[in-house]
Amino acid sequence: MPPYDTGQKRILVVDDDRAILELVSTRLTLAGFDAFTARDGHDALAKLASLRPVAMVLDLNMPGLDGFGVLQRMGKAGLARTPTLVLTASHAAADVQRAVQLGARDYLAKPFKDNHLLMRVSRLVRPPTQKLDIAETLDSIDQMIG
Repeated sequence: MPPYDTGQKRILVVDDDRAILELVSTRLTLAGFDAFTARDGHDALAKLASLRPVAMVLDLNMPGLDGFGVLQRMGKAGLARTPTLVLTASHAAADVQRAVQLGARDYLAKPFKDNHLLMRVSRLVRPPTQKLDIAETLDSIDQMIG
C-alpha cells in the first residue's frame, strides 16, 4: 500500500448509506486519518462547525438535505473553505459541474477503488504550495543581486 501523508488529519465522512459510511471511514482510519461520520446533511453541517475538519467526503444523494444543499449552506455559514470530495453513485456530468460550482474540489464515483479514495483525500488535505506573485519574485531577486 502506498504511504499517505495523513498527519492525523480530521476528515468528516457524510453518507446516508451505513455500509458506505463505515467502509469509507474505516478505510480512512486504517490509512491514518482521524475519520468522523455524519448520516445526513444537517448532521454534517453541525459537525463541520464543531469539529472543523480539514476535509470532507460528501455523498450527494441523501434524503432531506442532500449534498448540494450542504455545499450551498457551507458557503452561507462560512464553512466553504473545507475542501470537499463528492462521492456519489451519480455519473451525470451536470451533477459534477453543479457540485464544483458549489465549491466541491474533487469528485469520485461509486463504486470506487480504495487507492483512488485515499489518493484524492490525501490531495485534499495537502497544504497548498506557496505561490509568489511576479512582483514579489522580482523584488526577491533584486534584493539578492543588489
